[in-house]
Amino acid sequence: MSEGGWQAREKPTGLEVPLHVQVRARRDEIAGVHNGALKLRISAPPVDDAANRAIVSFFASLLAIPKSKLQIVAGQKSRDKVLRVEGISLDEFRSRLP
Repeated sequence: MSEGGWQAREKPTGLEVPLHVQVRARRDEIAGVHNGALKLRISAPPVDDAANRAIVSFFASLLAIPKSKLQIVAGQKSRDKVLRVEGISLDEFRSRLP
């Protein structure tokens, strides 16, 4: 499903959102769309899984849901990742984005 240039899929296991991540940024923020994925800037380095943990924390705070409802299901060591979000619909997710 395409929303505003980025694509997300609702599956029985949860919402799957593609991300394109820039690490070591000045601040944590959503910076638009890149090749059908939400472009995300994260200040954490890509060392010892720090960036992945920062992504989960960022979305948990942004969406006001527990970290346990979020999981990176693809691309753990890549810029391009897939984030699974449990417990909210695509419409809810979209409405909570800045």
